[in-house]
Amino acid sequence: MKINKETRQLSKELVRASFTDRQLDGGRIASLVKSLIEKKPRHYIQVLEAYKRLLRLEVEKRTATIETATELSPDAGGQIVANLKRKYGSDLAANFVVNQDLLGGMRIRVGSDVWDSSVRNRLHRLQQQL
Repeated sequence: MKINKETRQLSKELVRASFTDRQLDGGRIASLVKSLIEKKPRHYIQVLEAYKRLLRLEVEKRTATIETATELSPDAGGQIVANLKRKYGSDLAANFVVNQDLLGGMRIRVGSDVWDSSVRNRLHRLQQQL
């Protein structure tokens, strides 16, 4: 779906207004959506869809998914999260997932950034080189 410039700008303004102290505020988001629905500006459905997409991207930027082949020790997990928080900010949430398909190593995803040091990925790269 292609959106016009006005719709894109309004949805970006809504995202900027959704923060309180650099954190997404659920109450503010609800009031902004309610206000937008009551006012019904031109193309407000498209604005809401674009706003929803931008909010999803903001949430993904603040969520780290750490996949490992086996369960991590609490110390190792804490150290990884501390390093990620140093890079992405203290409001980063971490989800640990055990994925035995990785064979070994880990894959970390924060927003659109992915670090894949799994054995499966290394084998795949080796196979492509041969």
